[in-house]
Amino acid sequence: MTTTGRPRQLLRLATAGSVDDGKSTLIGRLLHDTGSLPTDHLEAVTNADGEADLAALSDGLRAEREQGITIDVAYRFFSTPTRSFVLADTPGHERYTRNMFTGASNAHVAVLLVDARAGVLRQTRRHARIADLLGVPHLVAVVNKIDLVDFDETRFKEVESELGLLAQRLGGRDLTVIPVSATRGDNVVTRSDSTPWYDGPTILEYLEEVELAAPSAVPSELRLPIQWVARPTDDRRRRYTGRLSAGTLSVGDEVVVLPAGSRSTVTILDTLDPNRSVAVAPLSVSFELADDLDVARGDLVVSAAADATAPVPAREIDATVCWLSETPLRAGDRVALKHTSRTVRATVQELHTRLDPETLEEHDSPSELALNDIGRITLRTSTVVLPDPYATNRDAGAFILIDEQSNDTVGAGTVGEAREVVPGEQTRHDIKWHPSSLERDRRWSATGQRGATIWLTGLPASGKSTVAVALERTLVDAGRTAYLLDGDNVRHGISDDLGFSPGDRAENIRRVGHLTRLFADAGVVAIASMVSPLRSDRAIARALNEAAGLPFLEIHVSTPVDECERRDPKGLYARARAGELRGLTGIDAPYEAPENPDLAFDTTGADLDDLVARILAELARHEMPLV
Repeated sequence: MTTTGRPRQLLRLATAGSVDDGKSTLIGRLLHDTGSLPTDHLEAVTNADGEADLAALSDGLRAEREQGITIDVAYRFFSTPTRSFVLADTPGHERYTRNMFTGASNAHVAVLLVDARAGVLRQTRRHARIADLLGVPHLVAVVNKIDLVDFDETRFKEVESELGLLAQRLGGRDLTVIPVSATRGDNVVTRSDSTPWYDGPTILEYLEEVELAAPSAVPSELRLPIQWVARPTDDRRRRYTGRLSAGTLSVGDEVVVLPAGSRSTVTILDTLDPNRSVAVAPLSVSFELADDLDVARGDLVVSAAADATAPVPAREIDATVCWLSETPLRAGDRVALKHTSRTVRATVQELHTRLDPETLEEHDSPSELALNDIGRITLRTSTVVLPDPYATNRDAGAFILIDEQSNDTVGAGTVGEAREVVPGEQTRHDIKWHPSSLERDRRWSATGQRGATIWLTGLPASGKSTVAVALERTLVDAGRTAYLLDGDNVRHGISDDLGFSPGDRAENIRRVGHLTRLFADAGVVAIASMVSPLRSDRAIARALNEAAGLPFLEIHVSTPVDECERRDPKGLYARARAGELRGLTGIDAPYEAPENPDLAFDTTGADLDDLVARILAELARHEMPLV
């Protein structure tokens, strides 16, 4: 036997499919038939009759063995004379679809299992779409349990045709289909005599022969996120550590550290290989610079070459995310975004689409993303991040979303486009709420005025502002201090930096909610006239007031859309019908009516004085009578 001395290529693959499609058995067969199992491991899953439970070789968690399903990503390793393999066994159950997203994030090959009897299922389509979104270069479909249909060529062709349609829906992806019996070993490592009608590769042949593309080795495309900064001894310079996601690095290279833009030269490079003078992605390195720069974890080292391109210092990102939390994601939500070694705060500006796992079609403008939903969103970050598009760099184009309260990972995403946004003001940090030194009861007793918030919600042109103006006038004429916060007026000042995307609308309502709380605390009756179409946004405003012990009345101005459109004082409905205005509530954007408002009325043909009287009566019912 002769050897070339060349290192074996590393191939990463991820398996996916529905529950009971046989993923664990297939993996066990691969490990068994390639001689990659320790003897004691094989003995542990072999019964008295000498039969090995191949699925148990892969299902490492006790809960998995007890339930007979895979519920977490399990990594397995095996090798052949030509390649080494890292295999991510991802769960089949729909509840654990999120693990497919993480398990396939750096795979070269996605192996989709399909039961020959059941054919292509909902989870098959979902997993194929995830693999496609993640840019997995190669897809192979394994039609498993072919022995249970008596190795029927006709049935295989039917399933192959279903898979062909699936590949077309994914934009014509190249998809190899292999008939397999994982239990018996047919066409896994060894070619089967039971499928003479099949002349394609076995699974192992496919994995050994599929073409691999290495990360970019062009020096000018260097991407090196800093993970650690240390000074080994007092007399040594700072050492910077990280893993290259693209490009190369060597002593003498001029580099730029982002986002500061500082420049220096690499003076020492350690790759843990004394024979290597050039580090190539994806190696981890430790290095020193000629200058003492202010470099920290989360900074990015790029090439200073004249032909180098640096990533955009982005504050806004268009991305595709897989939502991993039981709590739905909505526009306006705030999360922590972790990109490479950098973590920043982010706000969901807009939900653009949600993927239908059954049809693989995208539905526009969803109100939320639920557990395991995949959608396209826009994120606004509190400070710059330095991503590349995922299509060009899978490491530098991926991120996760984290719940800041629980520290749970709630989303995984890929970057489509990153944009620089210049904020009007820097976000303030480390602030603390300071209660007034004047007690509320003393203030209210001295002024003879009790504060409250009255929140009028309804469609555009429903009559909210008309009622609010009359209510304010009546309260002031009766000697009460009241102030109207009209939606348009607020946008002229406090919210003049916001547009009309769902995220900006949610932020506008959040700001008004804080304003009403301050006004009410001062003893003012704050009247907010806002479309505020989503219940979740109005709930935030209510919670802000109620947390401070302040009355909050939600009034639904329930005028039907037909009547609102007939009035149309600003011409909004006409513009929306003509296609000149998008996202108008009631036409092409949703309105979620209050489920339990404190008061509801339709202004169609109503007497204005009567409507104001009804609101005043509701105030009195909440122990807020006129003085």
